[in-house]
Amino acid sequence: MLKKKIHDIKIIRVTTKIVVTFTLFILLSNLASNYINLLLNRSELLNLMNELLIKDLKSIYSYCNNQYDIYMYDKKFDESMQSIESKGLNEIKNNKAVVLGLKKDGSIIFQASKVNRCDNLNDTEAIDFMNSHVMKEDEGLYAGEGHLKFRFNNEKYFGMFKYNQKWDIFILRGEEENEFFSQSRKIFIQISVIIVIITFLSAFIGVVVLRRLLKYINVITDSIMNMIESNELSIIDLKGASSDDITYMGTAFNTLSNTIGNLVKIFEKFANQDVVSKAYKDREVKLEGHKKELTILFSDIKSFTYMTETLGDDIITLLNMHYDKAIREIIKYDGTIGSIIGDALLAVYGVDEEADSNKSYQAVLSGYKLHEVVDFLRVRMEKIKIEIESEKGKLSDYELKIYKAVLLEIGVGIDGGTVFYGTIGSYVRMTNTVIGDNVNSASRLEGLTRIYKVPIICSEYVKNDIEENVRDHGIYFLELDHVMVKGKTKFQRVYWPIMEYAITKQFRNNITIFESALKLYYKGNWDESNKLLRKCGLIIAEVFKERTKTTCPSNWNGVWQMTEK
Repeated sequence: MLKKKIHDIKIIRVTTKIVVTFTLFILLSNLASNYINLLLNRSELLNLMNELLIKDLKSIYSYCNNQYDIYMYDKKFDESMQSIESKGLNEIKNNKAVVLGLKKDGSIIFQASKVNRCDNLNDTEAIDFMNSHVMKEDEGLYAGEGHLKFRFNNEKYFGMFKYNQKWDIFILRGEEENEFFSQSRKIFIQISVIIVIITFLSAFIGVVVLRRLLKYINVITDSIMNMIESNELSIIDLKGASSDDITYMGTAFNTLSNTIGNLVKIFEKFANQDVVSKAYKDREVKLEGHKKELTILFSDIKSFTYMTETLGDDIITLLNMHYDKAIREIIKYDGTIGSIIGDALLAVYGVDEEADSNKSYQAVLSGYKLHEVVDFLRVRMEKIKIEIESEKGKLSDYELKIYKAVLLEIGVGIDGGTVFYGTIGSYVRMTNTVIGDNVNSASRLEGLTRIYKVPIICSEYVKNDIEENVRDHGIYFLELDHVMVKGKTKFQRVYWPIMEYAITKQFRNNITIFESALKLYYKGNWDESNKLLRKCGLIIAEVFKERTKTTCPSNWNGVWQMTEK
């Protein structure tokens, strides 16, 4: 029997699988060996045929020289060609074999063959190949011989050619490929049929032998099922076991696989997807890191100290409400959670090398999604406040304090570049992290959102990455300032990435005014810059109004140095 039932489940016998598999392998290997043998024999046949062709060609070549001398005496060209053709017909044996006399342009002046006559050899590549072997007349020598493949009468030929100086022609002796190899193909088919018969006879014998060898497989499957039920490994006892199929053991392993799958799902909640995938593949988590070009998003909750003092233990509930939606949005945009430290969240983009999305673009979109999450939570709190006020009239001082504490407000900083990404710690306790100057920079850029009062601030790296690699990105990068953060010796340009769909006509006018004022500000013309800033309705203009109300310093270089982190 090829299959049977176990607990109403149809299972293909392992004997059947093994026999079919090995039968196919043996059959394919033998057929492959036979084919290789055919190719080797063909190669040897070709060598022998080439020797025969050379012999025939030399004979016809000499005969052509003799006929040329006769032709020079009696000037009977047609009789000379007929004589050469008769000589050629005596040299060939196969029905499609040919001896051709070719001019350099491919026209045929004599044809010794049993096939239809032709006026020209239409294979231009073959003609060019033969012509390329003829040396120039001024060199005093003529050389033109070799073997080649060509087409004649729309069929493939191989053969030898030699240039005859007296007649100024190429003498071509050829054999048609299919006709030449027909006998070897016939032998190949006959041997293949014998191989198939022998293989299937061997397979039948193999079934009988394998059934005897695998009669104790049932003991293995039963033991594995007991291990799964008890969650303990034990020694498999093969004494007195009845026969069964290995497929049933596969069902047991599937059950065990489900158990492992549940553990993996739990593991995924405490580790990033790339760590889980690598651990599953390598069967271990290594302490290692690599340099990668990534984009880093840093988000921080403002006034967190006030929130913690006001809410106490309830701050955990609020943070979980926020992070539950925020992390889902980050993952949706191909982000990886780098770390969560209280009110701060670090996300990394570009870890997944198979993702086809731009890492910086995904980070900016995530940044705005994080603000949407916060806005959604604020709206919910506002509704609760209205409901309480409708019932009680107004909030008490304590309730108002709680209400202000739960109104989350975040800032987002985004930078990118080459960083170290990997696993650090010990084999007792480890964590996945990202380390580099750009990570610190993202944190500093988030801090600048509190100064410039914008939701997101990104670096020039992020701007260039998006503009150069993302078509129709729909983001306008408004330059905010040249800033040198504390602890740095070089300044960086910082930008506010604005979604273009949010830019109204009035917003656009204010952007134009601000950019003009910013150019004057960089040049040190603070008076004129201040005048323009007073006409600007952007909130970021307030920062520069305050700066430019005084006289520009004499050592001004257009860079604002931060005194705090």
